[in-house]
Amino acid sequence: LLLFVYVFGGAMSGGAGRSAYLAYLVPGILLMTIGSTTIGSAVAVATDMNEGIIARFKTMAIHRGSVLFGHVVGSVLQCLMSVILVGAVGVAIGFRSTDANVLEWLAAFGLLALFSLALTWIAVGMGMSSPTAEAAGNNALPLILLPLISSAFVPLHSMPGWFQPIAQYQPFTPAIETLRGLLLGTEIGDNWWIALVWCLGLTVLGHLWSKALFDRESK
Repeated sequence: LLLFVYVFGGAMSGGAGRSAYLAYLVPGILLMTIGSTTIGSAVAVATDMNEGIIARFKTMAIHRGSVLFGHVVGSVLQCLMSVILVGAVGVAIGFRSTDANVLEWLAAFGLLALFSLALTWIAVGMGMSSPTAEAAGNNALPLILLPLISSAFVPLHSMPGWFQPIAQYQPFTPAIETLRGLLLGTEIGDNWWIALVWCLGLTVLGHLWSKALFDRESK
């Protein structure tokens, strides 16, 4: 956040100034924060699978799915705490959301929580399918790379025409545009339901993928 505001902000703002670019940037950085935080979940799951603690849990009288759900709950809480920290830094350097009412703030927080849940389940699946913790970290790198090719840092219309569909048809862009609309009062359009579909779809996919891998390892 500080790098893009104070180092690149003057050039990337298109003459609008750093304060305007800060307002544009914060929603994307918040969702990028979620992506980078969930990489830790992939690494943690892979570490547990390879160090034998899962085998010990299997001998205990606990629900089989509680191990995965424990990772998911912990990761979502970490994501939300990271978002609060980054948001606090944004406010400290001048970000303001004066147009958002209480319902829009609640909707924004709900979107961040749902997006955290979706990416966490995907990260858990990546961790389950990785032979080592290092491989899990590498496999989860798209969770950081995708925001870089979204509308987080520059508008879609400023990108080359051939590249715009790549940036548009991925989970981060509609979520960023929805969060930006809720916090800044910009046009949301269809982005809200597209973001919702992405979040629900990734949650279901990640859960089924993780459960299938966990059940296979348990046999």
